[in-house]
Amino acid sequence: METGQLQSRNNDKILLASVTRASNAWERLRGLLGRPPLTASQGMLLCPCNSVHTFFMGYPIDVIYLDRELVVRRVVAELRPWRGCMDFGAFQTLEMAPGRAAQLGISVGLQLQWISGSGK
Repeated sequence: METGQLQSRNNDKILLASVTRASNAWERLRGLLGRPPLTASQGMLLCPCNSVHTFFMGYPIDVIYLDRELVVRRVVAELRPWRGCMDFGAFQTLEMAPGRAAQLGISVGLQLQWISGSGK
């Protein structure tokens, strides 16, 4: 899995300093299962992905649906365990700590930018 950061393209502010990108079928299937809850600076970007579930998870997450250009399509705040959600038009999904999307001001229309951990 690749790691990097996500920043707002609107103001170049780093939103999440440690993001893991799951881009193959196994990584996406496992997702956060069996992992500790995300901290305020962490996230998991699933690509491609337009639906998630929290089955077998013991904690809620914020779910951000994005298009191919990392523009926010939908925000699902504090998705509780044993739930699922989807956005048919999304291409990728960002999972983050519960309540973090609101704290960071992430809303529909915001464009994000991926910064690779290698600086590229």
